Amino acid sequence: MQTSPETAPRLTCGSEELRALFPHTAQGKIYIDHASIGPLSTQVRGAIDHHLANRSEGDINTYFRDIELAKECRGLAARLVNAESADRIAFMMNTSDALNIVPAGLHWQHGDRILLNDQEFPSNVYPYLNLRRFGVEIEILPTRNGEVTPEMVEDALKQSGGRIKLVSLSAVQFLSGYRPDLAAIGSLCKQYGALFVVDAIQAAGAVPLDVQAMKIDALATGAQKWLMATTGIAFLYLRAELQERIEQAHLGWLSVAKPWDFFRYDQPLQASAMRYENGTLNFPGLIGLGASLKTLLEVSPEATEQHLAKLTQYFLAELPSLGIFSQMSGFPAEYRAGIVSGQLLDTTQGETLLKRLAERSITISLREGRLRFSPHCYNTLEEMREVIAALREAIA
Repeated sequence: MQTSPETAPRLTCGSEELRALFPHTAQGKIYIDHASIGPLSTQVRGAIDHHLANRSEGDINTYFRDIELAKECRGLAARLVNAESADRIAFMMNTSDALNIVPAGLHWQHGDRILLNDQEFPSNVYPYLNLRRFGVEIEILPTRNGEVTPEMVEDALKQSGGRIKLVSLSAVQFLSGYRPDLAAIGSLCKQYGALFVVDAIQAAGAVPLDVQAMKIDALATGAQKWLMATTGIAFLYLRAELQERIEQAHLGWLSVAKPWDFFRYDQPLQASAMRYENGTLNFPGLIGLGASLKTLLEVSPEATEQHLAKLTQYFLAELPSLGIFSQMSGFPAEYRAGIVSGQLLDTTQGETLLKRLAERSITISLREGRLRFSPHCYNTLEEMREVIAALREAIA
C-alpha cells in the first residue's frame, strides 16, 4: 500500500536533513536539555523573522493574515493530540494559564476532592491548591519509586466514595521521566465519574498523544520545551462536554460569537474553545509554534518516540557504570519518554559536572540533586556517546 504525501515523513530522526534545521548541531554543541527549554529551528526562526519584517517594513498591519496562520496552527495542534476538531483548541500564554481554566470555572462543593501526586511540577499543583478556599480537599497520592499506576489511582477513587471529582496528572514526570498509562487511568476516571486533566508539557512533541483514546477531558502544554517553539505560548485542549460545565472566569472581546459586531454586548460566547482566548493573540509565538509543529508532525510522534527510546536506553545502560549515581530512573520503554535522570551520590558534584560539560559545549540539567538528560528527535546516538565520554573525563 502506498503512503500518501501527507502522511509520509520526509524528515527522519537523527538525519542530516533534520539536524541541518538546528544550527547549533553544526557548531559542535550537544544540547540534551529539552525538558527545560528547546532550541529554535531555522524554520521557526525564519517564520517569525518573516512576520516581524512584515510588521516592521512590509504590510505592517498583518492582523488578518496572522489570523489565518493562527487557524493553521490550531489545526496542527489538534492533529498533534488527535482532538475531535480544531475547535477544541485554545491558545494560552503558558501551561499554568491553561491548567487554571478548568478548576477556576467549575462549581465546587465543600468536601469535593482533587487527586494529585507527590511528584508533580508546581504548575499542576497550585491551580488546585487555590480551590481550598472553597472547601475543596487536595489529596496527594504517594508515588512508589516515582510511579503512578492505574491500580494506585483506582484505589484512591474507590476509597474516596465518589468524592474525587478530578484527577490531574503529568503525561511525563519532569524529574524522573516516568510516563504513566494515561489510557488506563483515563478509563478509570470515566468509570468513577472523575474528570481527567493532563499536563502534557514533558510529553507533547516527544511521544504520541491521543486525547480521545486516552479519555482526557482537558490537556495543557506550553510550547517552549519538546515542541521547540518560543516562550509565552501554550495551548489547551478541552472536551466539548467539559466546556459546557465551565463558567468562564474571564471574558474578552474575542470570547463572543461575533466579536466584530462591536456594540452588541449581549452576545453568546464562542461555541469553540476560542472563547478562552479573550483578546489579540501572541502571533509571533503562534507562527513559530506552527512552523515547529509542521516539522514534528513530518518526523511523526511515533518515530520520535522510537528514537528517544533508543537514546534513553543507551543512557540507562551506560550511566550506572560512571559510579556517581545512587539511583537511576530506569523505567521500561513504555513508561518513559525522553527523560533519564540519576540521583548523584554526592550532590555537591552537580554544579562542577555541569560546568565541565558546558566547557565541552554539552548542555544538560541539574534538578533536585539529579542530573537530567533529555535528548530529542534530531540528536544522535553518537552524540550520546560523546556525552558519556565527557562525563567520564569530568569525573576523572
